[in-house]
Amino acid sequence: MKYSIHVNGAIKRVEADADTPLLWVLRDTLNLKGTKFACGAGMCGACTVHLNGAATRSCLISIANVGSGVVTTIEGIGDTPVGKKVQQAWLDIDVVQCGCCQAGQIMSAAALLATNTNPSDANIDHAMAGNICRCATYPRIRAAIKLAAGLPMIDARGADARSTSRSLRQSRPAAALSMSGALFCVQARRSAAAYCSTDIT
Repeated sequence: MKYSIHVNGAIKRVEADADTPLLWVLRDTLNLKGTKFACGAGMCGACTVHLNGAATRSCLISIANVGSGVVTTIEGIGDTPVGKKVQQAWLDIDVVQCGCCQAGQIMSAAALLATNTNPSDANIDHAMAGNICRCATYPRIRAAIKLAAGLPMIDARGADARSTSRSLRQSRPAAALSMSGALFCVQARRSAAAYCSTDIT
């Protein structure tokens, strides 16, 4: 079937089966490779894009369900004021390690700051809980979000809150994932404790 979708400020006409995930339309049809495939089950956050400004897992939503929604990908987020600040903060903090998850991390962070210009650590935990980083760059991600928001780059959470954050990240059932996705999440969980215990220096 033929569809017209609004992507990064332009109308794109594509042909795909109705149940084709938006992720594959972006990557394979529109050649927007910045949006990554990892788990394929909406549980790692690597494929996050914005749909009408909300962080959305593009591996879960079909092209037919995008409808007239406005899609923004990592390639277009820098054209927004908030997205530009977030990307610059990522560079300033030197967040990226392997980079597999970082497009999704940036998209979730930008969605948070677009609706909350003064996020607390709890707000950051909630917004970013669905984004896994197997390199455990969580402290730098938190610092970059705060830098983009113009806030002190200090993790003000207590031990109880850090434990809660760890539980949020480790409670997603691997059984629902594909084998490759489960391996991705297992590797990430083993390193994710750094998110809850490492301070920014």
